[in-house]
Amino acid sequence: MAKILVLQHHPAENLGAIAETLEGAALAWQYVRVFDGHPIPSDVKGLGGLIVMGGPQTVYQLDRYPYLRDEMALIESALKADKPILGVCLGSQLLAATLGAEVRRGAQREIGWFPVRLSDAARDDRLLRGVPAEFVAAHWHGDVFDLPKDAIALASSERTPVQAYRYGGKAYGFLFHAEMTREILTALVSEFGEGLKRVEIDGDAILVEAEQRLPALGKIGDTIFGRWAAPIQGT
Repeated sequence: MAKILVLQHHPAENLGAIAETLEGAALAWQYVRVFDGHPIPSDVKGLGGLIVMGGPQTVYQLDRYPYLRDEMALIESALKADKPILGVCLGSQLLAATLGAEVRRGAQREIGWFPVRLSDAARDDRLLRGVPAEFVAAHWHGDVFDLPKDAIALASSERTPVQAYRYGGKAYGFLFHAEMTREILTALVSEFGEGLKRVEIDGDAILVEAEQRLPALGKIGDTIFGRWAAPIQGT
Protein backbone atom coordinates (compact mmCIF):
# COMPACT_ATOMS: atom_id res chain seq x y z
CA MET A 1 0.00 0.00 0.00
CA ALA A 2 1.34 3.44 -0.96
CA LYS A 3 2.58 5.75 1.80
CA ILE A 4 1.10 9.10 2.77
CA LEU A 5 3.58 11.97 2.61
CA VAL A 6 3.37 14.48 5.47
CA LEU A 7 4.90 17.96 5.16
CA GLN A 8 5.81 19.15 8.67
CA HIS A 9 6.71 22.82 9.20
CA HIS A 10 7.39 22.97 12.94
CA PRO A 11 8.59 20.36 15.45
CA ALA A 12 5.47 20.72 17.61
CA GLU A 13 2.97 20.52 14.77
CA ASN A 14 3.02 16.83 13.99
CA LEU A 15 0.14 14.61 12.88
CA GLY A 16 -1.27 14.50 16.40
CA ALA A 17 -4.57 12.62 16.45
CA ILE A 18 -4.30 11.96 12.70
CA ALA A 19 -1.51 9.46 13.44
CA GLU A 20 -3.80 7.33 15.61
CA THR A 21 -6.44 7.28 12.89
CA LEU A 22 -3.93 6.27 10.21
CA GLU A 23 -2.52 3.56 12.45
CA GLY A 24 -6.02 2.23 13.02
CA ALA A 25 -6.51 2.09 9.26
CA ALA A 26 -3.15 0.28 8.83
CA LEU A 27 -1.80 3.14 6.71
CA ALA A 28 1.86 4.18 6.66
CA TRP A 29 3.21 7.69 6.39
CA GLN A 30 6.51 9.49 5.99
CA TYR A 31 7.39 12.92 7.34
CA VAL A 32 9.21 15.51 5.27
CA ARG A 33 10.55 17.76 8.04
CA VAL A 34 10.64 21.02 6.14
CA PHE A 35 11.86 22.87 9.24
CA ASP A 36 15.01 20.71 9.14
CA GLY A 37 15.63 21.40 5.47
CA HIS A 38 14.42 18.05 4.18
CA PRO A 39 13.94 18.18 0.40
CA ILE A 40 10.40 18.35 -0.94
CA PRO A 41 9.59 15.82 -3.68
CA SER A 42 8.78 17.24 -7.10
CA ASP A 43 5.71 15.05 -7.64
CA VAL A 44 3.42 12.54 -5.89
CA LYS A 45 4.39 9.51 -7.94
CA GLY A 46 4.07 6.41 -5.79
CA LEU A 47 2.26 8.22 -2.97
CA GLY A 48 -1.13 7.31 -1.59
CA GLY A 49 -1.94 10.81 -0.39
CA LEU A 50 -0.55 14.13 0.83
CA ILE A 51 -0.97 15.81 4.22
CA VAL A 52 0.29 19.38 4.70
CA MET A 53 0.48 20.40 8.35
CA GLY A 54 0.46 23.75 10.12
CA GLY A 55 3.33 26.06 11.01
CA PRO A 56 4.35 29.67 11.66
CA GLN A 57 5.24 30.42 8.03
CA THR A 58 3.18 32.81 5.90
CA VAL A 59 2.05 31.98 2.38
CA TYR A 60 2.23 35.64 1.26
CA GLN A 61 5.94 35.86 2.12
CA LEU A 62 7.31 33.38 -0.40
CA ASP A 63 10.60 35.25 -0.68
CA ARG A 64 11.13 34.62 3.03
CA TYR A 65 10.00 30.99 2.77
CA PRO A 66 10.96 29.97 -0.78
CA TYR A 67 10.43 26.26 -0.12
CA LEU A 68 6.70 26.93 0.09
CA ARG A 69 6.79 27.30 -3.70
CA ASP A 70 8.03 23.71 -3.88
CA GLU A 71 5.22 22.64 -1.57
CA MET A 72 2.65 24.34 -3.77
CA ALA A 73 4.11 22.57 -6.81
CA LEU A 74 3.74 19.26 -4.97
CA ILE A 75 0.15 20.12 -4.06
CA GLU A 76 -0.49 20.91 -7.74
CA SER A 77 0.93 17.51 -8.65
CA ALA A 78 -1.40 15.84 -6.14
CA LEU A 79 -4.39 17.74 -7.50
CA LYS A 80 -3.59 16.69 -11.07
CA ALA A 81 -3.13 13.07 -9.98
CA ASP A 82 -6.42 13.18 -8.01
CA LYS A 83 -4.67 12.06 -4.81
CA PRO A 84 -6.30 12.65 -1.42
CA ILE A 85 -5.00 15.92 0.03
CA LEU A 86 -5.44 17.14 3.60
CA GLY A 87 -4.30 20.67 4.44
CA VAL A 88 -4.31 21.70 8.11
CA CYS A 89 -4.01 25.39 9.10
CA LEU A 90 -0.96 26.52 7.07
CA GLY A 91 -1.64 23.49 4.87
CA SER A 92 -5.15 24.72 4.15
CA GLN A 93 -3.70 28.11 3.21
CA LEU A 94 -1.14 26.53 0.87
CA LEU A 95 -3.85 24.48 -0.81
CA ALA A 96 -6.02 27.58 -1.20
CA ALA A 97 -3.11 29.56 -2.67
CA THR A 98 -2.32 26.73 -5.08
CA LEU A 99 -5.94 26.93 -6.22
CA GLY A 100 -5.55 30.67 -6.86
CA ALA A 101 -7.09 32.14 -3.69
CA GLU A 102 -5.63 35.08 -1.80
CA VAL A 103 -4.06 34.38 1.61
CA ARG A 104 -3.59 37.40 3.90
CA ARG A 105 -3.24 38.45 7.50
CA GLY A 106 -6.55 38.37 9.35
CA ALA A 107 -8.04 41.29 11.24
CA GLN A 108 -7.22 39.50 14.51
CA ARG A 109 -5.61 36.27 15.63
CA GLU A 110 -7.85 33.30 16.32
CA ILE A 111 -6.02 31.33 18.99
CA GLY A 112 -7.78 29.18 21.56
CA TRP A 113 -11.11 27.38 21.67
CA PHE A 114 -13.89 28.78 19.48
CA PRO A 115 -17.08 27.39 17.91
CA VAL A 116 -17.06 26.16 14.32
CA ARG A 117 -20.31 26.08 12.35
CA LEU A 118 -20.78 23.69 9.45
CA SER A 119 -22.37 24.90 6.23
CA ASP A 120 -25.42 23.35 4.61
CA ALA A 121 -23.12 21.70 2.08
CA ALA A 122 -21.32 19.86 4.91
CA ARG A 123 -24.45 17.79 5.60
CA ASP A 124 -23.79 15.77 2.46
CA ASP A 125 -20.01 15.96 2.56
CA ARG A 126 -18.11 12.66 2.65
CA LEU A 127 -16.02 13.72 5.65
CA LEU A 128 -18.47 15.87 7.62
CA ARG A 129 -21.89 14.28 7.24
CA GLY A 130 -23.28 13.42 10.65
CA VAL A 131 -20.79 15.65 12.48
CA PRO A 132 -22.50 18.12 14.87
CA ALA A 133 -23.57 21.28 13.06
CA GLU A 134 -21.64 23.34 15.62
CA PHE A 135 -18.74 22.29 17.83
CA VAL A 136 -15.82 23.87 19.63
CA ALA A 137 -12.44 23.38 17.95
CA ALA A 138 -8.86 24.36 18.62
CA HIS A 139 -7.56 27.34 16.62
CA TRP A 140 -4.07 28.75 16.18
CA HIS A 141 -3.83 31.13 13.24
CA GLY A 142 -3.47 34.76 12.28
CA ASP A 143 -3.89 34.39 8.50
CA VAL A 144 -7.08 33.86 6.52
CA PHE A 145 -7.93 33.18 2.90
CA ASP A 146 -10.71 33.48 0.36
CA LEU A 147 -12.65 30.44 -0.76
CA PRO A 148 -10.87 29.09 -3.85
CA LYS A 149 -12.78 29.16 -7.13
CA ASP A 150 -14.93 26.04 -7.60
CA ALA A 151 -14.34 24.96 -3.98
CA ILE A 152 -17.18 24.18 -1.57
CA ALA A 153 -17.28 26.01 1.76
CA LEU A 154 -17.82 23.55 4.60
CA ALA A 155 -17.36 25.50 7.83
CA SER A 156 -16.94 28.98 9.32
CA SER A 157 -16.39 30.67 12.67
CA GLU A 158 -17.40 34.06 14.03
CA ARG A 159 -14.00 35.53 13.16
CA THR A 160 -13.21 33.56 10.01
CA PRO A 161 -15.61 33.00 7.08
CA VAL A 162 -13.69 30.04 5.62
CA GLN A 163 -12.71 27.45 8.23
CA ALA A 164 -12.99 24.38 6.00
CA TYR A 165 -13.53 23.65 2.32
CA ARG A 166 -13.42 20.89 -0.27
CA TYR A 167 -12.06 21.03 -3.79
CA GLY A 168 -13.17 18.21 -6.04
CA GLY A 169 -13.79 14.98 -4.19
CA LYS A 170 -10.48 14.37 -2.40
CA ALA A 171 -8.81 17.71 -1.53
CA TYR A 172 -9.71 19.22 1.85
CA GLY A 173 -8.52 22.24 3.78
CA PHE A 174 -9.16 22.71 7.51
CA LEU A 175 -8.02 25.94 9.13
CA PHE A 176 -9.03 24.75 12.60
CA HIS A 177 -7.15 21.97 14.38
CA ALA A 178 -9.21 18.79 14.73
CA GLU A 179 -5.92 16.88 15.16
CA MET A 180 -4.99 18.78 18.33
CA THR A 181 -3.61 16.84 21.30
CA ARG A 182 -2.60 17.92 24.77
CA GLU A 183 1.05 17.36 23.83
CA ILE A 184 0.90 19.61 20.76
CA LEU A 185 -0.97 22.35 22.58
CA THR A 186 1.45 22.27 25.52
CA ALA A 187 4.41 22.59 23.16
CA LEU A 188 2.82 25.50 21.28
CA VAL A 189 1.97 27.40 24.46
CA SER A 190 5.47 26.76 25.82
CA GLU A 191 7.20 28.07 22.69
CA PHE A 192 4.89 30.95 21.80
CA GLY A 193 3.59 31.87 25.28
CA GLU A 194 5.43 35.17 25.52
CA GLY A 195 4.06 36.25 22.16
CA LEU A 196 0.57 35.34 23.30
CA LYS A 197 0.91 37.51 26.39
CA ARG A 198 1.84 40.50 24.23
CA VAL A 199 -1.51 40.23 22.44
CA GLU A 200 -3.37 39.46 25.69
CA ILE A 201 -4.03 35.78 24.97
CA ASP A 202 -3.83 33.52 28.03
CA GLY A 203 -1.98 30.35 27.05
CA ASP A 204 -2.51 28.73 30.45
CA ALA A 205 -6.26 29.24 30.15
CA ILE A 206 -6.18 27.55 26.72
CA LEU A 207 -4.48 24.52 28.30
CA VAL A 208 -7.02 24.38 31.12
CA GLU A 209 -9.94 24.51 28.69
CA ALA A 210 -8.32 21.74 26.63
CA GLU A 211 -9.18 19.22 29.35
CA GLN A 212 -12.86 19.90 28.68
CA ARG A 213 -12.69 20.27 24.90
CA LEU A 214 -10.27 17.62 23.66
CA PRO A 215 -12.39 14.47 24.19
CA ALA A 216 -15.28 15.67 22.00
CA LEU A 217 -12.94 17.18 19.41
CA GLY A 218 -11.00 13.92 19.29
CA LYS A 219 -14.11 11.99 18.29
CA ILE A 220 -14.87 14.47 15.52
CA GLY A 221 -11.29 14.36 14.30
CA ASP A 222 -11.30 10.57 14.21
CA THR A 223 -14.39 10.65 12.02
CA ILE A 224 -13.00 13.28 9.65
CA PHE A 225 -9.54 11.75 9.26
CA GLY A 226 -10.80 8.19 8.96
CA ARG A 227 -13.12 9.15 6.14
CA TRP A 228 -10.37 11.18 4.45
CA ALA A 229 -8.08 8.15 4.47
CA ALA A 230 -10.69 5.69 3.19
CA PRO A 231 -9.81 6.08 -0.54
CA ILE A 232 -6.17 5.35 0.27
CA GLN A 233 -7.12 2.08 1.96
CA GLY A 234 -8.65 0.98 -1.31
CA THR A 235 -5.44 1.52 -3.33
